[in-house]
Amino acid sequence: MKLHELVSTPGSHKTSKRLGRGDASGKGGTSGKGTKGQMARKGHKRKIGFEGGQMILVRRLPKRGFQNPARTAYTPVNLEQLNRFSEGQTVGAAELLATGLCKKFENGGFKVLAKGELAVKGLQVKANAVSAAAKAKIEALGGSVEIVK
Repeated sequence: MKLHELVSTPGSHKTSKRLGRGDASGKGGTSGKGTKGQMARKGHKRKIGFEGGQMILVRRLPKRGFQNPARTAYTPVNLEQLNRFSEGQTVGAAELLATGLCKKFENGGFKVLAKGELAVKGLQVKANAVSAAAKAKIEALGGSVEIVK
């Protein structure tokens, strides 16, 4: 193959619109921008969420409650999800990611909650937080719970 034999794939190069090149071109005069107004000017742009000058939606809606910016957010893991582990196995963040129970963790790690029933005996759970009911159910089956920071 030689340089003069190279051919680009069909459709890979699109010719640009020739704006402002006379009325016969179809894009002459105002270059397809209409007449006057904000959108006809050069350098125009609208902010995201701009609604033509009326009060924007986020400012029209009522604000309720309080979100603590310093709160610790946990990824929840239910007891019934821990049934896929074998008896006596250690369950930590690495094991949850490896099995696909959690895709990612929030800034506080994960918290074990008491939803569902646990059938596996002797689980050693290393979590960032555990609810009291979940801890009682794990220890009732001979398991242990360790809080990891």
